[in-house]
Amino acid sequence: MVDSRTADDGAAIRRRRECLTCGRRFTTFERIEEVSLVVVKRSGLREPFDRAKIVAGLRAATKNRPVVTEQLQSLAAEVEDALRLEPGTPELTSQRIGLAVLDRLRLLDDVAYLRFASVYKGFEDIGDFEREVGLLTKSTEPKRQAAPRPPLT
Repeated sequence: MVDSRTADDGAAIRRRRECLTCGRRFTTFERIEEVSLVVVKRSGLREPFDRAKIVAGLRAATKNRPVVTEQLQSLAAEVEDALRLEPGTPELTSQRIGLAVLDRLRLLDDVAYLRFASVYKGFEDIGDFEREVGLLTKSTEPKRQAAPRPPLT
């Protein structure tokens, strides 16, 4: 080995090597092998986790909203990283993934959150939207403090 350094923001180790027989140099990269995640759908079907599906759902929810692709990619990566760090088996329910997306999407864009929630939670009428908007505004509005009372004299 001739040289060794980190690469990909610390996610890999780049090693420069030299063949002992012919003297030619080559580069290798060592990465942590991640356990593949499996998604258990509502129907019971199992399929490999696919970050692109999260991005596609986010793209639909943020259509015509002031959100850029990099934000969607970042949000999907955050969701995947958080799910990988959870203890337990590498099997995740689609419900768990949807909730993780909703938690982060709420911070990104309220309208996109409502759009995603309407599909994810299967809204059936206007009452479902009203309930969700109530929950959204309740959790995002700052608490109003009562005006201070004048001192008693």
